[in-house]
Amino acid sequence: MPYAVICRDKPGALQTRLDNRAAHLAYIEETGIVFVAGPFLEAGQMVGSLVILNADSLAAAQDWAANDPYAKAGLFDSVTVTEWKKVVG
Repeated sequence: MPYAVICRDKPGALQTRLDNRAAHLAYIEETGIVFVAGPFLEAGQMVGSLVILNADSLAAAQDWAANDPYAKAGLFDSVTVTEWKKVVG
């Protein structure tokens, strides 16, 4: 089932994002449940993330989000994990 992981970075945390980006991308690759992902931008600067997962349950999606290297590094000000339904595309 698809789940959206919606994350907003803490203000001024761009360096934390940059420092942990390689580990975050490796985590996406190794877990194999990411359908699509990318950063939110404001004035061209990364300020958050949207990740669409194909997970077995809400608990599994929440666990994925909690173990993301970005989350472990304290990058996010907020994280929401919710069911998502693809309608177009």
